[in-house]
Amino acid sequence: EPFLEAATRAMRAGRTGYSNGRGEPAVVAALAARYTARRGRPIGTNQVMCLPGTQTTLYAVLRTLVEAGDEVLLGDPMYATYEGLISQTGARVVPVPLRPEHGFRMQVADVAARITPRTRVLFLNTPHNPTGAVLRAEDIRALGDLARAHDLWILSDEVYEDLVFPGVPFASPLDLADLADRVVIASSISKSHAAPGFRSGWCIGPAEFCQRLLPLSETMLFGSQPFIADMTALAVSEPSPVAVGMAERFSRRAGLIGQALDGVAGLRVHQPQAGMFALVDVRATGLSGTAFAASLLERERVAVMPGESFGAGLGGWLRLSLTQTDERIMEATARIAAHAATLLGNAA
Repeated sequence: EPFLEAATRAMRAGRTGYSNGRGEPAVVAALAARYTARRGRPIGTNQVMCLPGTQTTLYAVLRTLVEAGDEVLLGDPMYATYEGLISQTGARVVPVPLRPEHGFRMQVADVAARITPRTRVLFLNTPHNPTGAVLRAEDIRALGDLARAHDLWILSDEVYEDLVFPGVPFASPLDLADLADRVVIASSISKSHAAPGFRSGWCIGPAEFCQRLLPLSETMLFGSQPFIADMTALAVSEPSPVAVGMAERFSRRAGLIGQALDGVAGLRVHQPQAGMFALVDVRATGLSGTAFAASLLERERVAVMPGESFGAGLGGWLRLSLTQTDERIMEATARIAAHAATLLGNAA
């Protein structure tokens, strides 16, 4: 509510004109202070760029970093829009398998095996959508060393940072001062403040990179909305009033799904460490994720996302939302279990 009031006050005060191309000074300063505190090293205002949402931010960053024929290393499974973002730059996606036996955390050996002379960017997503995996500090260190050895940029989408589950530490490549010349992180208030419709995002990176990004941003957008910038400055200057509660609820609901489905009728549940989704492995039923999801909707009236929507690496899996109430989740899991049991019975 305070953020809505801040945006409303700003509009009534006439904050509806053109804005600074880098971002309004107040929000840029607030973001620099936020990341200085969170990452434990100085982040200057010349290292901040504000854009409308994480999606626009990622596209602008990729446009600045790569050109046609370059390669971007990207974990598979992946958030559904990433492949389109990369392909629109003329670059090529090189999938890096994220394996369930490693908790879907990217492994340095899998990355190293796919580096070529055309590789330019290692694209990370931590916390990860759709798996809920969170890279550990040692993962970040190893991946960072590899990126430096091959002169790669690291782009890290960290929009779920504030939805890390209780007790799970968060690490970012931005933590490491020796990687400061090659790391760009992207985020927004969409998840942390449950405000995706405001389209308020940003990136943090080297000052020279941000200066090179500025002409592209101004060409694309000619600035962002000042009244949303005022609201965002307030939002990022203090802990989110909703993120902790969301993380606790989503963690509890992921546990409920695990209790209800893991080991039942051949199903396996991957427990997320962050975010708003849980994964269920349905391969034992003999169906793909797409076929299972379609038959589940038809027969049990339960809607889920098939894992194939997020890349070949999640074939035979489902993504379940943790945003529903506990009661609806328990009803849905009961129907999923019954459907899987029916499929196994038919197969026998």
